Amino acid sequence: MSEATVTQIDHASGDLVVVGEGPRPASAELIGPRASVSARLTGDDATWRAEFPLVSSRWGGKQLPLPSGEYRIEIAGATVGGTMPMTIDDRLRIAAVGAMVTIGPPMDPSIESAEARAALERRHSTPTTPLQDAVFFESFYGRVAGDNPLALDREIARVRPDITRYWSVVDLSVEVPDGAIPVVERSADWWRARGEARLLIVNDWLRHRFVKRESQKVLQTWHGTPLKRLALHRRGFQPRRWGAVLKESRRWDVMLAQNPYAARILSKAYAFFTRPVWVEGYPRNDVLTTGSSAEVRRSLGIADGERVLLYAPTWRDDRDEMVDFVDPSELAERTSSVVLVRGHSRTLIPGQSVTGPRVIDVTGFADASRLMLAADALITDYSSVMFDFSGTGKPMYFLVPDIDHYRGTLRGFYFDLEKRVPGPVVRTQDELIEALEMDPSAYADAYAEWRSVFNARDDGHAAERVVARLIDQRMI
Repeated sequence: MSEATVTQIDHASGDLVVVGEGPRPASAELIGPRASVSARLTGDDATWRAEFPLVSSRWGGKQLPLPSGEYRIEIAGATVGGTMPMTIDDRLRIAAVGAMVTIGPPMDPSIESAEARAALERRHSTPTTPLQDAVFFESFYGRVAGDNPLALDREIARVRPDITRYWSVVDLSVEVPDGAIPVVERSADWWRARGEARLLIVNDWLRHRFVKRESQKVLQTWHGTPLKRLALHRRGFQPRRWGAVLKESRRWDVMLAQNPYAARILSKAYAFFTRPVWVEGYPRNDVLTTGSSAEVRRSLGIADGERVLLYAPTWRDDRDEMVDFVDPSELAERTSSVVLVRGHSRTLIPGQSVTGPRVIDVTGFADASRLMLAADALITDYSSVMFDFSGTGKPMYFLVPDIDHYRGTLRGFYFDLEKRVPGPVVRTQDELIEALEMDPSAYADAYAEWRSVFNARDDGHAAERVVARLIDQRMI
């Protein structure tokens, strides 16, 4: 076993460098929870050098810095030692102790203490600079640049290319749309962009001492038609929750709803929201009408003719990582399918990608609607993805082994899932595989009724309608 030492960041290439003595190893990997890279190996049987790129491209996208997280250096036939002090450049922050490497966003850690963050918030919470002709986008707290905000970004860029577009991101591994400017959450640039943008478009709560300025507007797109109970409708009276919901909902000027049912639920759940609720369908679903499934499949490396199953469970309030009710490798083998595993955005950072033959973890894939376009069938539980995927007319299956706990204790539903959904409800993977072999036409009537209620406005033009209203009301 040879010895290797982490030494430095090569400032010319931006690579992490490890040097060693003895025979050059056959392979060297930097392995993280959501991304991994292979090293370039040079040298001879006396000394060698491994250079790990700190960027990667996923699904045919841009070369971007590695996602934040803990990484492990694995070099065949070598043990890794040494310490590399923290290095910060314009892409990321990195430090190493032996074989363990920590990567984070390119922010000075001195401003990440509670006191420093509070001081930065106070400094930027009441900006005095003029508002910009700009839009600030945030999707799922900056974990991805996707969902309804992404669809609206694309339409705003088309009709108003003069507008500056900022995207809130947790780090620079998040790919933002062409022409947009990424701003790392809680950085000085992030505070300035959020405080100076004329319009904010978000799909979840605003956080970190947001004080809306006069003439500044907030469009809350939300992120799904609700099955599970939200906000004030969750069980138990908790004064702090009620106060937070009331305070948050008063920050929004307009909400989007996919359908009239969602408009009723959202307006009541969010402190009887009395400002406008636009029922225009969901912009994120436009691609289900206008997009190309073949293009998405190519980007994922899926061959023509393959059966594709999309497994997309929701998150659980009592756990950080995605549920493990499915063995994706077994499912792929027994159904002769490619299985796309899509964890909820809340499981992206704490979780780890699943791997296996004919299994592709797409939790970090920004645009979930494009995954729906590529799939032949959906497997879910209580996720609002059911209301989006039904716009495709393709089969849906509901794997709900914990339904009694989820419905009765953890969250609760707005309607009886088992009686209303347009597809088989199963409790085990064996039952799921059996259902996948059945003729889905047995659910045709229930499916048609479901679509008439939830997908009437999902016609491929929702983003156009919403942006037209923003322009008409001079929000942009």
